[in-house]
Amino acid sequence: MLGAIKKFMRPPAGMDFDFRRPSGEPALAPADGVSWRVFANPIALYVGGVAAVLLELAEPSVRSGVWDHSGFRRDPGLRLHRTGFAAMVTVYGPRSAAQEMIAHVVRLHDKVRGTTPGGVAYRANDPRLLDWVQATATFGFTEAYHRYVRALSPSEKSAAFSEAEPAAKLYGATGAPRSWAEWEALLATTAPGLEGSDNLAEFITIMGNAPILPAPLRWLQRLLVRAAIDMTPEPVRSLPQLRGHGMRFGDAMFVRTLARAAALVPLGDMPPAQAARRVTAARSD
Repeated sequence: MLGAIKKFMRPPAGMDFDFRRPSGEPALAPADGVSWRVFANPIALYVGGVAAVLLELAEPSVRSGVWDHSGFRRDPGLRLHRTGFAAMVTVYGPRSAAQEMIAHVVRLHDKVRGTTPGGVAYRANDPRLLDWVQATATFGFTEAYHRYVRALSPSEKSAAFSEAEPAAKLYGATGAPRSWAEWEALLATTAPGLEGSDNLAEFITIMGNAPILPAPLRWLQRLLVRAAIDMTPEPVRSLPQLRGHGMRFGDAMFVRTLARAAALVPLGDMPPAQAARRVTAARSD
């Protein structure tokens, strides 16, 4: 079960990457920080990633950019795998490789622009939209870890945002929150413009039924989607498309047990372990 989920921490086919090289090079996020702990847990990554997308799809311009210009509907498993790999490089990869990858993403996003169904022009590299995307990702992963793996203190939650700042700036999210308080302020400011849509409902259906995990584990896939919906903040959690799709009695305890079990599984040659060996090499030289 955990092995099927952990595969999303490995590089997708054709995107092989050695997190052990170059020896001694630091990552964008500090090796002793909160982010390295959060991203090492595959359950927190899965649940947090779904929650982040729910928040992003509730923002009309971000929703249009994601739905009209990505391959999510054609191959959600591959799309999620590539997104997860990008997160691994951002947090654990050597700084030079992370900078190169982010620059490539920025160039691709510079071509993404259009008009929402409501007639509002958007472009993917708009700093306002980038701030929301970066903030929702940090919130999603951090809150999922806090709820289902280990409770984080207020200072640890804020640290997750400050640790994400170097990568956020490289993406162009110059106003992304740098603390939990700034995240809550951004959420309050953005909330009046958040809305439900058929795309949001379709996303929930896709995430529950797409062949992301093996067929015998599809029930788990749907459970993790419910866990993500349950932790999504208001006003999004009360949107018609999400209402009634949260966790049922006993679900939270099961997800927590699974997530804590995942934290005890040796990481072997996964990106966090490879990166730890790379960074440790600098201390032993």
